[in-house]
This record gives sequence, C-alpha cells and structure tokens, in this order.
Amino acid sequence: MPKLSATSRARKIKLILFDVDGVLTDGKIWIFPAPAGSSASLIEAKGFHAHDGTAIMLARMAGIKTGIITKRISETVALRARDLKIDHICQGIQDKASVFAEVLEKDGITAAEAAFVGDDVIDLPPMRQCGLAIAVKNARSQVKAAAHWTTAHAGGDGAARDAIEYILKAQGKWKRVVDAYIKGGSSSQELKANS
Repeated sequence: MPKLSATSRARKIKLILFDVDGVLTDGKIWIFPAPAGSSASLIEAKGFHAHDGTAIMLARMAGIKTGIITKRISETVALRARDLKIDHICQGIQDKASVFAEVLEKDGITAAEAAFVGDDVIDLPPMRQCGLAIAVKNARSQVKAAAHWTTAHAGGDGAARDAIEYILKAQGKWKRVVDAYIKGGSSSQELKANS
C-alpha cells in the first residue's frame, strides 16, 4: 500500500494538537522575580504570535478542534488558551502519547484524524501516532525526520498559522473560512451558512 502524502493526510484532520514552548512560542521562557509581598515567587512570561491566534480561530470556524499538550505548567499558557477558546488544555504532561490517546477518545476520533505539531523529542510519541505529524521550521532534526510536513516559519513566528493554513487549504476550506472571518463570522455554523 503506497504511503499517503502530507496533503492526503491533511484532508482527514478534525483535531490539531500543539506543543507550546518552541511551537506556539519561540522556546524562550522569561522568568522574573515576583514583586515583594506577592503570593507567587516568580512570574513567567511567554510571547505568542498574533497570526497563530488568528489561525486557531479560523480552525474553529472550519469545525476543526484544537488543543495543547505541554510538559510545563504555566498560567500564561492557560490564559492564552482560554482567550483563544482552545478545546483541550493539557499542561504538566510528560507522557504525551497517553494524553494524546485520551483526547482522541474524548472527541471520538481516530489517530488518522488528528495532527500534532512539535519541535523537540518529547513530541515524538504523539507525532508517531497521529495522522499528520508536523514539525516547525526550528524543530530538532530528529523531529523533522519524523514529520510528514515542516512549516515555513519557526515556532512563535507563525508556525501554527502555517500548519492550520496547510490543513484548511488541503480540505478546500481556506477561502471560505477567511471570507467568513473578514465578514465578522466566528463559528463553523456561520461558515456553513455562508457556503
């Protein structure tokens, strides 16, 4: 049986999962001491690209769910994920493959219907199990070798936008969802109504 192309794999995707550090961010973690008298001992900061946020909204409008599976625990990530209405927020995860399987079961989809976007070796287990494994431009070479497709932009610089745009174009949804977004649409129901 011939291997499926990345585009063929992208046509089946119903869920896109992302690592955070190095994928949705550039991988830098800024840690500052908390002000005196604060209940926290430190403040963590990360930078997110606006293009990635727009892409996550476009995916939602197209009926594709999104999620994050990350090893670190960060309130900054939780805030960003809630702001973007990301469906699955899984932090503090060492065993990404098990959580990947749990998310699939919860959504009632197969591994072939899920994409995973990663940059480092901890992302390899779900990348090896999913239908479409995507490495960001700045991913480690071992991760790029395991990927079906690699983004044009680095993590934190629009890589998630590249991944979502690739999938939506493969599914023939890109133009419709962008047109609906420009007109102020915000849901998959509005997209269907405009098609």
